Amino acid sequence: MGRVECPIVKYVFITILSRVGVQVGKQVGNPMVVAEELGAAILGSGGDAIIAADAGGVILFWNPGAKRIFGYTAAEAIGQSLDLIIPEALRERHWHGYHEVMRTGQSRYGQGDLLAVPGLRKDGKRLSLEFTIVPLHAKDGSLQGMGAIMRDVTARFEELRSLRQKAGGKVG
Repeated sequence: MGRVECPIVKYVFITILSRVGVQVGKQVGNPMVVAEELGAAILGSGGDAIIAADAGGVILFWNPGAKRIFGYTAAEAIGQSLDLIIPEALRERHWHGYHEVMRTGQSRYGQGDLLAVPGLRKDGKRLSLEFTIVPLHAKDGSLQGMGAIMRDVTARFEELRSLRQKAGGKVG
């Protein structure tokens, strides 16, 4: 994967890198090249889903990890609503919170908190996700959308649920 030219994608990875302590723009060799190469590698990886959406919740970026986890190609997902991956029963609550964050610029979850929610795959299967969100701001400081880094933890969640059920059925 080469240099990232899309401004929102470039912003997402620079924001992510700065959140994890990578200083972008300081002179140690050529950090912008390092940041771009590292960002391109992270965004192009298939491990975790990385998604960016605009202020209206329309998907703008969808990496290979998102394809692996949710089953949609980038061509299928980009331009669609986040409803694509949100179970119907949770959409009202999600959109209430999403629009409130877009309106106020404040989120309870924007400081690196790990969130756990169900998600929806293309084949209709539900999955358990853990993720963090990153607010995406324009140069003027206005909130333009949100980025999310997501991991499928379905197997671990189901294993824990099974262990709890087994432990709950034992007489001590």
